Amino acid sequence: MSRTRHPGSAAATFTPDSLSIGTRHLEVGNEWVASFGVTGYPQEVYPGWLAPLLTYPARLDVSVHIQPVDPVTAASGLKKQRARLESSRRHHTRHDQLDDPDLDAAAEDAADLSRRIARGEGRLFKFGLYLTIHAPDEQALAEEVSALRSLCASLLLDAKPATYRSLQGWVTTLPLGLDSLGLKRTFDTAAASAAFPFTSPDLPVTDPTSTSPSGVLYGYNVGSQGLVHWDRFTCDNHNSVVLGRSGSGKSYLVKLETLRSLYRDIQAFVIDPEDEYARLADQVGGAYVHLGAGGVRLNPFDLPIHTTASGRRTAPQDALNRRALFLHTVLAVCLGAELTAGERAVLDTALIATYANAGITTDSRTWTRPAPLMLDLRDTLAVTDDGADLAARLHPFVDGAFADLFSGPTTTTPDGHLVVFSLRDLPDELKAIGTLLTLDAVWRRVSNPADRRRRLVVVDEAWLLMQSPEGAKFLHRMAKTFRKHWAGLTVATQDIDDVLGSELGRAIVANAATTVLLRQSPQAIDQIAVTFNLSEGQRQFLLTADRGQGLLGSGTEWVAFQALASPTENVLVTTDPAELAEITQDFGDPAMDDVVDLGPEVAS
Repeated sequence: MSRTRHPGSAAATFTPDSLSIGTRHLEVGNEWVASFGVTGYPQEVYPGWLAPLLTYPARLDVSVHIQPVDPVTAASGLKKQRARLESSRRHHTRHDQLDDPDLDAAAEDAADLSRRIARGEGRLFKFGLYLTIHAPDEQALAEEVSALRSLCASLLLDAKPATYRSLQGWVTTLPLGLDSLGLKRTFDTAAASAAFPFTSPDLPVTDPTSTSPSGVLYGYNVGSQGLVHWDRFTCDNHNSVVLGRSGSGKSYLVKLETLRSLYRDIQAFVIDPEDEYARLADQVGGAYVHLGAGGVRLNPFDLPIHTTASGRRTAPQDALNRRALFLHTVLAVCLGAELTAGERAVLDTALIATYANAGITTDSRTWTRPAPLMLDLRDTLAVTDDGADLAARLHPFVDGAFADLFSGPTTTTPDGHLVVFSLRDLPDELKAIGTLLTLDAVWRRVSNPADRRRRLVVVDEAWLLMQSPEGAKFLHRMAKTFRKHWAGLTVATQDIDDVLGSELGRAIVANAATTVLLRQSPQAIDQIAVTFNLSEGQRQFLLTADRGQGLLGSGTEWVAFQALASPTENVLVTTDPAELAEITQDFGDPAMDDVVDLGPEVAS
C-alpha cells in the first residue's frame, strides 16, 4: 500500500514525499526502513547496556518508552506473582519433583523486588524498546537487518520484526511519544535507569538546544559514525595543539581546519615551512609571501604601529621598549644561543643608540620615522669595545649569506582572509628566525585594537622555533595572550620531545584548550599517555590509528574521529604524492611559479 502527501497540506513540511507499506518494511521517500520490538531481555543489565545500539555504525533509530506503574498496582501485582510462584514451588515439592532453578530465581527476585518497593527504594515501570533501521535500498536493508539482529542477540535481546505492523513500528520510533506496538515489559528503577545514555562517544555541545552544529567539521565519530564538530572559540582559550608522527595526516587535518575556518569568516595566518599551502592559497584567493625570495624582507626593527579605520596611526605607549625586548629575542635566535647578562647590557645600549641615530626616541611623535636596520645595529656595536664581538657574530646577517632577509626595510604587509608565509626558500639556518619574524608580523595584526575579529594562527612544524629557548618563550607568550585578542594559535608538530620535553613546551600544551592526537610511535606513546592521562584503550587506538584518525579532546573529554573531506577539499589539502602528481598534471602547481626556467636540456 502506498500513500503520497498533498503538497498544499501543512503536514507536507514534516512528512516524507511518499510512503509505501510492506509486510516487514517501509519505503519512506527514497529510503527503506524496518522496525523491531524487543520482547526478551537479559536477566541482569549494567549501566550503559544500550551503548552498542546507540553507537551502531549505521542509521538506527532507538526509541525507549517508559511508563511508571502506580505503587499500589505494583504491590498488588507482585503479591499475585509471588503467590503463583510459591504455589508452583509447593506443587513440585508435594509431587517429589526436582527444584526448578528458573522458578527459584524468579521467586527470589519477586520477593526482593517486593521488599524494595515496600521500603520506597524503587518503583516499577512499563518499559518498551523499539528499533528502526534505515538503508538506501532493499538489499542493503536486508544486510543491515541481519547485522542488527546479530548485535541484539549478542546483547541477549530478542528483537522481533513488526510483521504486518511496519507502519506502527516506524511511528513508534518517531519522536512523537506514541507506542503503537505496545510490547512493554516490567522493569524496576535500577534496570530502567541503566538504559539511559549517561555517557556519550561525542564531545559535549555548548548549546544542546541548537538545531544546527557550530564550529568546524573535523570528520566523523569512529564510535557512533556521527559527525564531529568543534568550535574552539567557545572554549576557555582558542588555542590547539596537534601532535602526530610523520605520515599520520597532521598537515592534512590542519589545512582542512584552516579551509573550513575560512567558511566561517575567520581570518587565517599560516606559517608554512614546506610550501604545502600554496595550492590552497591560490584557489581561495589568499596572499602568499615567500620569505627568502628576492626582495621579500621583514625588518624586525619596525615599531608596532596600527592604523585605525579613520586613517589615524596608533601605537602602544611602551612600543619602543617592547621592540627592544623583542630584538633581544631576535638576536638570541639568530645567534643560536641565549645572550649573557653582559651581552644584554651592551645590546640595550646599542639599541637605544641605533634608534636615536634614526631619529626615533621615547617621544612618540618620532615613532613614524623610518626604522633602522640590522646593518645600523651592527655598525653601532662595532664602534664600541664591548660590542665588537656581537657585531662580528652579526656579520652573516648583514653582509653575509643570510643578509637578504634583513638587508632593507619591510617590503610586504600582506592582508586578506588567508595569509600564508612560506619558509621553503629560507636556508635551514634561517627557518627559526623566519618563523619568529612572521609571528611578530601576525602579532601586529592580531593585537590591533581597531580591528577585532576571529583569527586563526597556524604554526606548522613548530619544532623549528621550539628548538630555540628564546623562540619557545615567544611562542609561549603568544599562546597566553592570543585569547585576549579573539585569536587562536594552532601548534602542529611531529617531534613530540620538542614540545613535551621542555617546560615551555608543556606550558604551551597547558594553554591549549583543544588537543588533537593522531597516530603515535611506540617510542612516544608513553610520554603522550602520561601527559594527557589517556586510558589503555585510547593508547592502543593511537598506536594503530589509520592515517587521518585521531583523538580530539578538550579537558577530560575525548572523541575518536576520522578526518573527512569532500573531493574538492581533498584536492586543496592533500599531501599524498600520488594524488599530487595527478593534481599537478591537471591544474598545475602554484609552488612552481617561482622556479627559474633554464631552457631545454643540452646534450653534452
